[in-house]
Amino acid sequence: MNMQIDANKLNISKKQLIAIAAIIVTGVMLGTTILNDKKSKTAEDDDHGSRIESTAHRGGERQEDPNKGSHGGKLFKEGDFGLEAVLAGDSGESRLRIWLLNKDKPLPNNAIKVSATITRLTGEKQTLNFIPDKDSLVSREVVAEPHAFEISIIADTSTGPFRFVLSQEEGKVDFSETQIKAASIGIDTAGPARIKSALQLPGEIRLNEDRTSHVVPRIAGVVESVQVSLGQAVRRGQVLAVIASPAASEQRSELQTAQKRLTLAKTTYEREKRLWEQKVSAEQDYLQATQALHEAEIAVVNAQQKLSALGMTSSLSGGLNRFELRAPFDGLVIEKHLSLGEAVKEDAAVFTVSDLGQVWAEISVPAKDLPLVRVGEKVTIKATAFNASATGTIILVGSLIGEQTRMAKARVILSNPKGAWRPGLFVSAEVTASEADVPVTVASDAIQIVGDRSVVFLKVNGGFIAQPVQLGRSDGKRVEILQGVKPGALYASEGSFVVKSELGKTAAEDAH
Repeated sequence: MNMQIDANKLNISKKQLIAIAAIIVTGVMLGTTILNDKKSKTAEDDDHGSRIESTAHRGGERQEDPNKGSHGGKLFKEGDFGLEAVLAGDSGESRLRIWLLNKDKPLPNNAIKVSATITRLTGEKQTLNFIPDKDSLVSREVVAEPHAFEISIIADTSTGPFRFVLSQEEGKVDFSETQIKAASIGIDTAGPARIKSALQLPGEIRLNEDRTSHVVPRIAGVVESVQVSLGQAVRRGQVLAVIASPAASEQRSELQTAQKRLTLAKTTYEREKRLWEQKVSAEQDYLQATQALHEAEIAVVNAQQKLSALGMTSSLSGGLNRFELRAPFDGLVIEKHLSLGEAVKEDAAVFTVSDLGQVWAEISVPAKDLPLVRVGEKVTIKATAFNASATGTIILVGSLIGEQTRMAKARVILSNPKGAWRPGLFVSAEVTASEADVPVTVASDAIQIVGDRSVVFLKVNGGFIAQPVQLGRSDGKRVEILQGVKPGALYASEGSFVVKSELGKTAAEDAH
């Protein structure tokens, strides 16, 4: 159908027609542009949605502060999947514990494989492996202090891996380089050194308990004579006292009776054996005589053993009831608790004999110095009351620390041939100086006490962290580090007390 416009009928000029045509063309072009923009935006939105889906499949990363979980840990979420992580345990024995969630409901601890990597502020890394523990997963490895690190937790789900980051900066003290210079804090490097160790410790001379005997009668009786005096030197087997005892008489009488029965049993046995061999008597008579002989022999041995257990002999010199107390070894009578005519009990300690040829020097060791005192090391003992010294060997370092003194006891065995080292004498013990090359040392100024533990403040980006350490030998200038610091680590040496002070302020502010 053709439509023709009659310009004359419409009374429209040529110029007006041109303007109308231009408007129509412009409108068509604008419409086409708008439609193209909509298509382009729709395609871009579709492409963005595809990328989001792909990212979710590969595993998103969530590093913002998570919420608190039902177990007191930090809660991470990505879609329906959730994970709660907490670092818990005794001091120095903390482990990472993880609970798995799906739509805020617990998942079995074997539903998803989880791994984690710790990156400390010093750059050290540690891999954590997990095992099921009740309703959670717990790391096999202990997470050592300080707890200043970043833990990257990877959870491999059916839709892909998810990565969560748990950050902690416990024990970190913020210090800029300008502040370090202003506070005159020296930075040193942990490394090997040759250490000469020496230590002065208080002590006291004690009896050698291995060569000290408390002599008891072992049978009750009345003292007939005392043959030694207090402070007298005695020889092994020497008679100390004589006691009259009914029990001694009974035991010796029992032995004599058993011996006479044994003599009769032997005679009977020999006769019955001869008659049986001559086929005069029955074999049964011979066997009975044999049995009687054996029983008589046992009775004699039993009676002798009783006498020996009581420290008596079968000798009848002086009478059946005479019992002699004898010295167990060469020594000195240092205690005497009986007198002539006194009745004594079987368990009364009537004499104390000690061999003073060897004595013990018992020294007190503060807890902080225990790593420096070792069994087998040489010690120089010096008297405080007069000028005398001797060398001994540490034979024992006590396992317990006194509740009041907060010290442990160490024991040194000391030869005392001239008797100069008398029990009760106060002495000082100097651990023999020894030189040793040790792999890791720090300056003595670097050791600080935080709480009840020794720490070294390691240098990290933005400040320091308090690293607990196990100390070894020291020469006053350098201290051996047995555990906690690796060679090459940077630490605060001179002025480290300033860092400790700032750490205390931070802890006080956190408490408020």
